[in-house]
Parts: sequence; structure tokens; C-alpha cells
Amino acid sequence: MAIAGLAEGLTRGIETVGERVSGALFEPVIRLGVTGLARAGKTVFITSLVANLLDRGRMGGLGAAGEGRILAAYLQPQPDVTLPRFDYETHLAALTGPDPHWPESTRAVAELRLSLRVQPSGMLSGLTGPRTVHLDIVDYPGEWLLDLALLDLDYAAWSRAALARADARPEGAAWRKALAGTDPAAPFEEGGAQALAASFTAYLRAARAAGHADCTPGRFLLPGDLEGAPVVTFAPLPGAEGAPRGSLAAEMARRFEAYKREVVRPFFRAHFARIDRQIVLVDLLDALHRGPVALEETRGAMAAILATFRPGQNAFLTRLLQGRRVERLLFAATKADHLHHAQHPRLAALMEAMLREARDRAQFAGADVRSMAIAALRATVEETRRHEGRDLDLVRGRVPGGGQAAFHPGILPEDPGALLAPARAGAAAWPGGEFGSIRFAPARLGLRAGEGPPHIRLDRAAQFLIGDRL
Repeated sequence: MAIAGLAEGLTRGIETVGERVSGALFEPVIRLGVTGLARAGKTVFITSLVANLLDRGRMGGLGAAGEGRILAAYLQPQPDVTLPRFDYETHLAALTGPDPHWPESTRAVAELRLSLRVQPSGMLSGLTGPRTVHLDIVDYPGEWLLDLALLDLDYAAWSRAALARADARPEGAAWRKALAGTDPAAPFEEGGAQALAASFTAYLRAARAAGHADCTPGRFLLPGDLEGAPVVTFAPLPGAEGAPRGSLAAEMARRFEAYKREVVRPFFRAHFARIDRQIVLVDLLDALHRGPVALEETRGAMAAILATFRPGQNAFLTRLLQGRRVERLLFAATKADHLHHAQHPRLAALMEAMLREARDRAQFAGADVRSMAIAALRATVEETRRHEGRDLDLVRGRVPGGGQAAFHPGILPEDPGALLAPARAGAAAWPGGEFGSIRFAPARLGLRAGEGPPHIRLDRAAQFLIGDRL
């Protein structure tokens, strides 16, 4: 078994080195990972990014596009034939059709390859002709990324953390009631274990629907072909330390370790470890709407995500011989179009302050990590109305079911600390009043030739993530 595993590892290593050499010397490949916390808009981001790279009239902030050096862009079959293809055409039709609506979220790993024909710049521009750069976009659920943090925990430590989160959330009440009276040291019985796991999964789904950031294990929410398997049939238990063999807690611990070994680690090896650029989408406005506890949860999730990345930029030979590491990581606050542009600097400042605190908490250093406020698809227009003797900046857009609505969510403070301090303290509500929330529908679009869908700073996000490779 060990020799077979070693042989397989060597074979994969040789294949990986070959891919690196080919990519570095002939047609470079950029693997961009796209993930997000709950309802952050991954599908919309990927769809709009691809559409705006195919028709680059709105991508002036991407250097190669603004300079006219991207000569052509076209979709190609993805290199990994074992993964579902990201359904770009269907999602684009949903966003740009006569009755535009938000597309269905992807529920597993998906991939798409976009190839760009680029004219080199600088000293090489007159010496070489255009070259092809492949952008492989890998879409995966944020819950799966947060699962990587489980690798550093044993069952007892994970149980303590999971139970503490459930205690602090109203959605956890039914789960804790189901857990009451359970004896971790009692003999294992499959029916009881399945009932506990089902109740725990129902709690996780309710917590995610309520917008909570940390809802792991992620495969409990998106099990796919694992549904019903013992590897996703476990739950946290109190007092799990020192459980006797054959007990409920001992079997739960065995399944927890199997989940890490058979589910989390293969995902890391097959997908995450091969990514060299990454964007994490965060619905910061929704967290503000839900209150200080939600904002602190979001900051904690950002810290957990930072801790999963192997920092640092590899030298040329290191990249060829030892594989990729994530070189650039962008945390993007989405739905900036729900705010008037006058408040965008304050949203960006809050995101930057949260990133700084998350970086300190995760003791992260090495890779180039930045934050930004964006809207991958702009769904609103801005207007100013007179209200109670003063001008009020609003955004207006379509709402589900038809009609238009004008919206003012509240005024973000100039100092992010005015929000982060009560969040850290666990305040029940914002001291200056609540922040509103509304769900806009996509606007009806009339796109001119050569233009992709309207956005806010999508081109700048692309410049940070891939501009240096073009």
C-alpha cells in the first residue's frame, strides 16, 4: 500500500512538473480560485468576469485591456475532464435576458477555461508576437474552504467549538434539544447516530440560511454523492474526551477523522493546492444588516480562510519543482451597487480594517493580500432626494416581482472602529441604529457591441488578480 501510494505520488509529481514547465515556457496558465461566504455572489462574479473579458469595453482598469493588448478572448474546453463545466452560457442568459434574474448557485466544484491572446508589453513587445495565456477559473463553495481549518483539530476540539457556536445562535436551539440526554459514552447505535447527524445538519442549513459565516463541515450542506454515507453522518458531542471503544463518541470521532482524510484532504490535493490566485467574496452589507455578532463572525471566517493559505511567492524554479502557492489573494466586499458611490470609500475602509484584523489574528504573512469593494454586476442607478430638509443619497433598482424601489441602507461611519469595536464586544445591536437591506433584481440591460455587463471595479479586481501575468 505504501509503495503504491508513493508511486502514485511520484507519477503525479512528474505530471505536475511537466505541466509547470510547459506552462512557464509556452502557454502560461493562471488558476484562479473563486469562492465566497454565504450569498456573496460567486456565480454572478464569474459570469460577469468572463463576459467582460470576452467584450472588454468596460475593462479599462485591467492594464492589458485598457492598452489594447488583449487581441482576442475565447472559451475552450477545460483541461480537467472530471469536473463539471461552469455553465457560463446559462448563467449569462439569466442575467441578460428579457426577464433578468439571478442564476442558480453552483453546488460543487466547477471549472471554466478562458484563453486570452495577448501582445507582450515593454522590451519584449517588438521581439515576440502575441502569446496565449489560459485563465482556468475554479469555482467552489466557501464552506469547503473553511473545512480546511478542520485539519488542525481533533474531534473533541471541534465538538467544543461547534457546540459553542450552536449555543450562541437561535438556529441551534432545536439541535441542542435533540442532543439533550445523549450519553457520549453509551454504546454506539446507528439509528441514534443518524438522527443526531440529521438534526445537526438541519441546524447548519438554518444557520447558513440566516447568513452565518462558519457552517462547517461544508459537505453536510452540499453532500452530493456522499449523502447518507457514514463519512457525513456524525455530529459534535460534549465531553468526548476519553470515550471508551465502541461508544457513540468514539464512533463519531472515527467518522470525523475519516471526513478529514477522505473528503477534506482529497479536495486540498486535487483543487485547492493547485490554485495560484484567489478571490474570496464577502457580503459585508448583509453582515452589517444582521448586526455586530454577524460582522464579528465574518471577520473570524476571514481569519480562518487566511490561515488555510500557504503564503509566499515562489521563485521560478521553486514553482516548477514544488508546485504552486497562492501568490495573490483578494477579499472583495460585494454588492457595492447597494450603496451610493459616496459611501464606497467607507465600505472599502471597513473591509480593509477587517482584513487587517483577520491577518493579525491568523498571524498571516507572505502572499500579496488586498481588499476591495466591488459589484460584479451593477443592478442599480443612483439618485438624490430631498428628505426632512436634507439631501439623501439613494440607489434605485428593480425588485423581485416587478416594480422599482429606492433604497438608503444607512450611513457607514468614517471610522471602521465604530463598527468593529461593538462587534468585538458582542453587542446586541449597533449603537447608531440599524443598517437596512434589500434584494434587488438584475436590471434590464441594453448592451452595445463590445461591452460586457455593467459593474463596479471588476476591472480593478481583475488587474490585481491576473494583470501582472498579461
